[in-house]
Amino acid sequence: MAAGDPVIRPPAAAGTFYPADAAELAATVDALLSAASTPPTDGRPRALVVPHAGYRYSGSVAAQAYAMLASRSPARVVLLGPAHFVRLSGCAVPRAVAWHTPLGQVRIDAAARDLALAVHGIRADDGPHAPEHALEVQLPFLLRSVGPDVPVLPVAAHGSPAAIADLLDAVAADPDTLVVASTDLSHHLPDAEARRRDARTTDAVLRLRPNLVADRSACGLHALRGLLSWSGRSGLTALLLGYATSADAGGDPDRVVGYAAFAFA
Repeated sequence: MAAGDPVIRPPAAAGTFYPADAAELAATVDALLSAASTPPTDGRPRALVVPHAGYRYSGSVAAQAYAMLASRSPARVVLLGPAHFVRLSGCAVPRAVAWHTPLGQVRIDAAARDLALAVHGIRADDGPHAPEHALEVQLPFLLRSVGPDVPVLPVAAHGSPAAIADLLDAVAADPDTLVVASTDLSHHLPDAEARRRDARTTDAVLRLRPNLVADRSACGLHALRGLLSWSGRSGLTALLLGYATSADAGGDPDRVVGYAAFAFA
């Protein structure tokens, strides 16, 4: 790549978290979406919470949320999630102009990025995004549910609930903007204990109480708490769409990860 060429982020999780072959990936996501059942709702979701494990484990739960978008064509999607591999202070949006996937490129919303960069504590930095799977694994679902033309703003999120809510006030005030927070729930507990802990987290989400989301209850903790704070400010209500643990997909029942999907409208 020559100096000054537009930066396009290559996929980091293709072939591990989801299929790298385009035809296989499209068929996998389409099958998950077709099998999903979502409760009837009168309004279009303003926000979703989805898991981000390998599709084998959490894809069916994530599909419960993305299936709601069949009749929804957002103007843009703001993706919030953790940085698992790079230490983060504040929030980071990409410098890249697009993210590549096996299904094609997804354009980064430059206008939304400019709005984000005007908010205190937000910086443009591709570093936290380069090795990260939590937002990348959402892109095939978006491509197959809302199509290839919707731009996204990925945000690696770290900060107080109020700070992240301020960011969402800036970039998601338009009701045609969809916010997607990417998080798994409890990690590496016996299945029964994980379900008990995740039930407490689910109750906090449904009550829009970020202060009740415990510190070790979710890997996308900052994104989740920030979304709850913003949802409360925005007068939204939360709906649980699906829940499972990795044991439901054949994982070790003595060491599970919890997954949930929620919609906010």
